[in-house]
Amino acid sequence: MRALEAACEVDRYEGTIAIPHDELVARVRGKQALVCLLTDQVDRALIAAAPELKVIANIAVGYNNIDVPAARERGIAVTNTPDVLTEASADFTWALILGITRRISEGERLVRRGEWKGWALDFMLGTELRNKQLGIVGYGRIGRAVAARAEVFGMRVVHAARDDGRDKALALAMPLDRLLATSDVVSLHVPLTPETKHLIDQPALARMKRSAYLINTSRGPVVDEAALAWALRERMISGAALDVYEREPEVNPDLMKLENVLLVPHLASATVETRTAMADLAVRNVLAVLDGQPPLTPVP
Repeated sequence: MRALEAACEVDRYEGTIAIPHDELVARVRGKQALVCLLTDQVDRALIAAAPELKVIANIAVGYNNIDVPAARERGIAVTNTPDVLTEASADFTWALILGITRRISEGERLVRRGEWKGWALDFMLGTELRNKQLGIVGYGRIGRAVAARAEVFGMRVVHAARDDGRDKALALAMPLDRLLATSDVVSLHVPLTPETKHLIDQPALARMKRSAYLINTSRGPVVDEAALAWALRERMISGAALDVYEREPEVNPDLMKLENVLLVPHLASATVETRTAMADLAVRNVLAVLDGQPPLTPVP
């Protein structure tokens, strides 16, 4: 904020929840730059209301909350924050993998309820990762960083993408159907697009092993939550760990009733270091564009 305020007149929203869309539309009028969050819907109507707008800087890697074609029609630069959150997101993905396969949150709830009766040989048995297959759907920066950590846990890695020669030593490319049918853990790292919405639906879940686990740290609508609740309830898969949801912050009530799902409030990039770096990069993008320079990280 100090960097912005040193160079610009700043209109800062001070609310503790996402700014209402109509208020954002009203306040963006006359502004040359917008720094926004993934909770802000920057649609065609908002862009039309801001004829002086030159840059939209999203503090996120994903930009499905922005109408990028509408911005480009107006010559507005749209930027995101890649790279700076890769390592934190990859670490967090592994926290979810370990958390669900070793039943950590389930055990913690049991202890808090006062229901733990002591150690037993067959009590709350989880699943080991060694010699299992990790399937990565979305082999971009974060997907590759997750793959790079798999060797430590003794997992072999496959990914659902064309084999473009990248990191062949880390992961084998295969069709999505085969990945789903053969993987012990499936981790999602795709952007939200019309093609990826409900990519994991009831037929996809039915293809997975009954012993498999699903991890989603990408975007909530990539998974059909109603179908996932069905798959977990019917033990079509062993468990799931979710950091993102279809209608955040709302969580499907059927998921809330289940023990074999780990539910986390969108924390993948939530470290002081990473969130600070994301905000800093967004500000540097704004200052570059307002200074007549190209943006540092324009969206692809």
